[in-house]
Amino acid sequence: MTDRALRGLLALAMALPYERRVAMMGAITRKVIGPLAGYRKRAEVNLAMIDPQLTALRRRQIAGYVLDNMGRTLIENYSNKDLGARLATTEITGEGLDALAEAKAAGRPVLFLTAHFGNYEVPRHILHRMGYVIGGIYRPMRNPYFNSHYIRTMEDVSGPVFPQGRRGTMGFVKHLRAGGMATLLFDVHDVGGAPISYLGQPALTSLSAAEMALKFNALLIPYFGTRSGDGLSFTPTLEAPIPHSDPLTMMQEATRRLEARVAANPEQWFWVHRRWKAPKTA
Repeated sequence: MTDRALRGLLALAMALPYERRVAMMGAITRKVIGPLAGYRKRAEVNLAMIDPQLTALRRRQIAGYVLDNMGRTLIENYSNKDLGARLATTEITGEGLDALAEAKAAGRPVLFLTAHFGNYEVPRHILHRMGYVIGGIYRPMRNPYFNSHYIRTMEDVSGPVFPQGRRGTMGFVKHLRAGGMATLLFDVHDVGGAPISYLGQPALTSLSAAEMALKFNALLIPYFGTRSGDGLSFTPTLEAPIPHSDPLTMMQEATRRLEARVAANPEQWFWVHRRWKAPKTA
């Protein structure tokens, strides 16, 4: 029933012109879906924990923007062709471009790290337009009906995508071994992860991206798609590769890079996540 309701909403949105579609989904998520699902409250609780000096009004404002970005990102990623057309003249910048080109020429694998910030698929769209084939690994949705069409939003951008789990990981590893490129979102709670300080609080963080980068001699490059003030365009950035050292140090650096993005644009990170859940005890 949840999936059918969402399909109906998506169908309604897709019938609208792109700009109105994106704005509508942002507004509905901010005013209806987010509050009803408890997302706004969760975002405000997280904001209060990280920055107790924020006023209640400011927490509510940021949470509203977060939900708006959530709705916009969802429908943008269901509108792959329209989003790609919108990005047709958008250029990606950053210190990682030369290193990426060298890796491609050498057949060296590349792992991109990103987060639920702005729209995380925007850099992949632009890099695909530039001739890069980029796969990914994803965490399947709990609702299998929704998951069946959600994964197509990732498959239709560039390269193969693999579900988390033994079988998916095997495919992902095979892709990297062959000199492939892929992206991972690392800003989610990982029950088996290492406690890394994120925005001043310990957050269990997977070290697998850094471990794979070391194992397969892959570049580890963070990228981000920051939403602009008009709500429709983006500033995509490909950061300098994270130097190889040890997995913990590398993921601490990745976290530091994300913290800088969130500090500059706190309303664009997904504060709805249960990012700071305590580890399970025996």
